[in-house]
Amino acid sequence: MMNKFFRTLPVALLMLCASAAIAGHHKENEAAPTFTQIVGQTEAEQAALKVMYEFMASFNSRDVARWADTLLFPHIRVASGGVTVNPTKSGFIAETDLQEFARVNNWHHSEWNSIETIQADSEKVHFKVRFTRFNPAGEAYVSFDSLYVLQKTDQGWGIRGRSSFAP
Repeated sequence: MMNKFFRTLPVALLMLCASAAIAGHHKENEAAPTFTQIVGQTEAEQAALKVMYEFMASFNSRDVARWADTLLFPHIRVASGGVTVNPTKSGFIAETDLQEFARVNNWHHSEWNSIETIQADSEKVHFKVRFTRFNPAGEAYVSFDSLYVLQKTDQGWGIRGRSSFAP
């Protein structure tokens, strides 16, 4: 009975509470640590990691539809002092402009520095991550810590929500 109660808590509330567990905030001008690929210990972690790698590859390619394919909807992002809920994939695609993001942030690409499983079962995985943004000259200019919550649904694995210190 208690297990069912915890599964029904709103994802946003879980993310807000769990984000407090992430140590540190972003550090400007910090050199990016070398990324070491982490191999999941379970099938769930391995499947969730594949989604994480595709998330970053599609984000870097600026292909919004492909990027949206890594997310589950409704999708939740806790950042910049607020909570954004994207109820539908089509709405997310319509309102996301990665070319403008690149221009405004002098951004070329991002890389995972670390992906650490902090909790997992067969249907959900929580990853503590650190990523770095790079400018068009290939210079790392900022790193952020985040929490990603991935779920397995009838459609497969996807990112249900993110809590980030990135703006």
